[in-house]
Amino acid sequence: MAINYTHILKKYKSLSSKALMIAVLAMSFSACKKDYLQDGSITDGSITGEQVWGNDAYARGVLNSAYFNIPEGFSIDGNGGMLASGTDEAVNSGVNANLSIFNNGTWGPLRTVDDEYSNLYEGLRKVNLFLENLPKSEIIPTDGLSVQDDKSRLEGQAYFLRALFHFELMKRYGAITLATRVFSREENLNLPKNTYKQCLDQIISDCDKAITTKLPLFTRETATTANPYPWRTGDYGRATKTAAMGLKSRLLLYAASPLFATQSGVTWQQAADAAKAIIDLNVHSLRTNYTNVFNFGADPYNNEVLFATRAQNRNDIEQQQAPISYDGATGRTNPTQEMIDAFETTNGKLVTDPTNTLYSANNPYANRDPRLALTVNYNGRVFKGKAVQAYVGGADGLNRNINATKTGYYMRKFLSESATWNQQSNTLARRPWVVMRYAEILLNYAEALNEAQGITAVTEVLKHVNSVRARTGVAMPALQTTNPTGNGYVAPTKEAIRERIQNERRVELCFEGHRFYDVRRWKLGETFLNKPITGMRITIDGSGTTTYTRFEVEKRYFQEKNYLYPFSQNTINRQPALIQNTGY
Repeated sequence: MAINYTHILKKYKSLSSKALMIAVLAMSFSACKKDYLQDGSITDGSITGEQVWGNDAYARGVLNSAYFNIPEGFSIDGNGGMLASGTDEAVNSGVNANLSIFNNGTWGPLRTVDDEYSNLYEGLRKVNLFLENLPKSEIIPTDGLSVQDDKSRLEGQAYFLRALFHFELMKRYGAITLATRVFSREENLNLPKNTYKQCLDQIISDCDKAITTKLPLFTRETATTANPYPWRTGDYGRATKTAAMGLKSRLLLYAASPLFATQSGVTWQQAADAAKAIIDLNVHSLRTNYTNVFNFGADPYNNEVLFATRAQNRNDIEQQQAPISYDGATGRTNPTQEMIDAFETTNGKLVTDPTNTLYSANNPYANRDPRLALTVNYNGRVFKGKAVQAYVGGADGLNRNINATKTGYYMRKFLSESATWNQQSNTLARRPWVVMRYAEILLNYAEALNEAQGITAVTEVLKHVNSVRARTGVAMPALQTTNPTGNGYVAPTKEAIRERIQNERRVELCFEGHRFYDVRRWKLGETFLNKPITGMRITIDGSGTTTYTRFEVEKRYFQEKNYLYPFSQNTINRQPALIQNTGY
């Protein structure tokens, strides 16, 4: 039996509820399995709160189950829709795709998408239950830890998850109602929002608490004198100190940005310091092979990953995202021409630069940043042993079927070439959703430091941007401000460097869900999201000559209110004191 959380604040019940126990203990026995997050079940008999907290496996199961409330970005609509299609990164190929609500001016309380409100409050309930009952819980220590140290490590995970769930709410809705304890159904649950600053301070506090517990420093840590008990392989995917530090870095970067700075009081220097603290630890590094950040096979928690969801064996990502001629795939995420244009040529110049002699409109994918070919399936790009046919009339071309690309492109990032689908015997690939990775931290630091100190810090700023660009297999020219005729030249101003950092985030982090929130926190929604997006129509004539023609795919609309999500009308009806976000 399971609980249907229609609104988490209306569903806080006493711990003695049999139904609640079954719901939160769905993962209780999973700690005995190889992967601690594998699904388990309890279907027999009644169970009391005393029995839960008096049993090591049950108590741990309450915390384990909270990890399942972490949103992942591979399919936010259940049909391969990604947040990228709510930005200028991509279009969703689905007919009447729900994600179009983001872009067509109809987004509002009665038409919501990516509504994680109840799910995240469910996660908050679980971690608050766990934190309140951990002191009296019967915990049998593992890995040679003392009972006290093992409880500290469990507590650290709960604090991190509480911070993460609150952040996921706040990045969508702005100020929200904090849930830092278990509410009783006898209470008045028509609760107002806390202030943005109160939400910010709470998340910082929980991150700091997680950092000071007995959590391992990072996932792949080896045993040291300071930490003789790192995570075992079967525990990869749990919280770490650097995961909490990474969340704090992202939180402060958002809070210092134009959309939130007035409410938060956070400075760019504070954001820079939070990112630099991770860099100075020198425990994370960039993956040598860019594609292996996401298609890592047996190594889903490599040292570039600060935090990722549980790894699953799956092929739905390929089936939903590969070009349509590949065994009936549905090619849902179609990169826009605007996204393609963001990839520089190999001399470090933008394709829109009139002095860029390496770019040819008649051969537009030649001499490009290698990350283009590693993240986009464009016409002629070989995928799974055959060339993508995105030209008109080709097997993957425009209007080929109802799922065909709308832009002339398909997403390649995240896709495994070893996975198979729609076969008699299919091959799966083991992957998590990467929530935070080290490249983001380097770019967080560069952006915040540039905003805080400007051109006086240019050497330090570009050093960290260039470390991302210099990754083996990418090796893009270093950005520099001293030689106007040289590769990678950027004018020596805060504004020019800001634009290149923003473009670097756009390219390096594409399709990972960052662009949606970056454009908003920069308050550039009207600039990027309130105009038509384009694609590339590719035709081949009888003589074999290929012609590339940019065309308008669809109009896009963005209003001031769209900087934040609307609360659903159902949520407002149940909790009117919450008050709808302005404009909806």
